[in-house]
Amino acid sequence: MVDYSKFEDLNVSRETFERLTTYVELVKHWNPRINLVSRNSLEHIWDRHILDSVQVYRCADSFDTWADLGSGGGFPGMVCAILAAEENPSASFNMIESDQRKSAFLRNVARECGIRCAVTSKRIEMVDPLAVNIISARALADLRTLLSFCDRHLHTNGTALLPKGANWKKEMEDAREEWKFEAEAITSLTEPQAVILKIYGVSRG
Repeated sequence: MVDYSKFEDLNVSRETFERLTTYVELVKHWNPRINLVSRNSLEHIWDRHILDSVQVYRCADSFDTWADLGSGGGFPGMVCAILAAEENPSASFNMIESDQRKSAFLRNVARECGIRCAVTSKRIEMVDPLAVNIISARALADLRTLLSFCDRHLHTNGTALLPKGANWKKEMEDAREEWKFEAEAITSLTEPQAVILKIYGVSRG
């Protein structure tokens, strides 16, 4: 039985919401074995992980290709792929996750939710350059490190969507010592001190 109490908050279709519900149940089922999310945040999965990921998707401009780096349990990449399955069905998604068990989980989610996405079980720096339109990465590394990944895998005209916590301004200052980039900070809907950094024009400083 699908619980529609969170339906209005997400501004998605009923079909997409049902896919997200399937995903949530899979996270709850697999989490005790491979620790996809913390036990505390699992209790607030719709706000802490699903809505948090939906807002990343809403920040994206038009795209054909999307790579989620260090996907882990699939936030935000798998949520974005689920939304795109209906809203942008021709787009391709690639989840980059070096952990084999988490990669197996992501493939299971794609199968159970009926969506198409690739799962690449390699370290990010070992993957051939992808030249994608959009890169996302959540709780993976500091901004300076993330920009090195963007430099490798983002198309020249591409955009990175990077959720960051309250320390985001300091991370921006540190990153500018090595990188040139344009950035827009979009306030998070789930955490007032956090933002989604919308970054483009990445090049070495």
